[in-house]
Amino acid sequence: MRASHDLSRVVVSADDASLVADAGLLLPALLGQRLGLPDLLDQRVTGGPHPAEKCLTVLHSAMAGGDCIDDVDALRAGATQAVLGHRVAAPSTVGTFLRSLGWGHARQLDAVSRELLARAADIGAIEASSTDPFVLDIDATLVETYGLAKRGGAQVMRTGRRGYHPILAVAAGTGDVLHARLRRGRSNDASGAPAFVTETISRVRAAGVAGSMVLRADTGFYLADVLGACTRAKVGFSIGARMIGRMRALIADLDESAWTPVPYFEPGAAVAEIGWLAFDAQQRKGKGWRGNGTWVRLIVRRTPTPPGLRNPDQQALFPTFEYHPFITDQPGDPVALDRFHRAHAEVELAIRDLKYGLALNHLPTKSFAGNHAWLVLQTIAHNLGRWTARLGELAATPRQTIKTLRRRVLAVPARLARHARRLVLRLPQLWPWADQLTAALTRLRALPGPAG
Repeated sequence: MRASHDLSRVVVSADDASLVADAGLLLPALLGQRLGLPDLLDQRVTGGPHPAEKCLTVLHSAMAGGDCIDDVDALRAGATQAVLGHRVAAPSTVGTFLRSLGWGHARQLDAVSRELLARAADIGAIEASSTDPFVLDIDATLVETYGLAKRGGAQVMRTGRRGYHPILAVAAGTGDVLHARLRRGRSNDASGAPAFVTETISRVRAAGVAGSMVLRADTGFYLADVLGACTRAKVGFSIGARMIGRMRALIADLDESAWTPVPYFEPGAAVAEIGWLAFDAQQRKGKGWRGNGTWVRLIVRRTPTPPGLRNPDQQALFPTFEYHPFITDQPGDPVALDRFHRAHAEVELAIRDLKYGLALNHLPTKSFAGNHAWLVLQTIAHNLGRWTARLGELAATPRQTIKTLRRRVLAVPARLARHARRLVLRLPQLWPWADQLTAALTRLRALPGPAG
């Protein structure tokens, strides 16, 4: 090996103030300006001075790969602030800001995210005028915490670990997060779900979606009040049903002719439909019986019991199955509706992106309201990444992950220079996605600014 290739001879110095580590952050920062996000944060959030600078610091740090408060310091290196459009707050400032927030301040951030959805729909980032139903996927997730000082997160969850139990609403097909709410770790899946569903539907309507909507959820949200919230808002539903009581007996008594075979890697998988009176025995303590139930379509998918849980010698003569029922009010063939309902699983892709692509894998402060604010900021960062890729035509798929966007675009290094009274970003020669970045920048610059 030649001496010039000996890596031990490389000299390292940190003395160039013109370098930018994550120059591609210019794209989501520009989109945020086009949506009026900085002004929106300053106008709506009253938690101390300069809330926009502190919130945007958290947003851009998460998009650059930072997953804790200390990581925001990386944005203060070199000339990175020049591509962000705001002063980067120090980690201590961000921590103090989050800890100082009350629940009212956290709800102010909810109002910001609601308005941002409407503005994004106005510039075409969200398809609000499609003739197809707009599908909402509701799900809950567990965010593990460490230590006993976090308010709402000190109790042991059903997993045997401590943490929080947030609930999220995601747009099917695109993965945009429509709403999020932090809850204490010991919360049931459906705790606060009816009000959350009502608020989510209101947000989507405010964003301009006037057509039909369908809510999809798993068995954790099989609740009369959730169904009532959908009915009052004239929103369709496809909700996993708990197979308890007479439902189990009714499914077991189905004749073999009632089942329609469906493709599966083992024989015996099928779908059947039953008319079902849901929630006809709901009782409130001290208030007697409530309502007479609601007639719905009960669709059941059966699959052979997994090999590890069955007797292989008996399966051929006496097959056993697992059953997966759900209720819906949607028209159509039961097999197609079963396929539609199982697509609810795509909500996990957005949750994965929030946890492992951004900074929702933990919640950093002792304050419950501060952690809710952190949650909302992560959802805004997630949406900005999706909208940047969509409007800039950077996305290879509708649900391109933030990790892919970061590797190809956001994390590009650059040198900031001045020429003819203008700032110039000089990207590395032969960067594979340089043309896509510059084309996306042109498209984002052509977007209209916020009204007023």
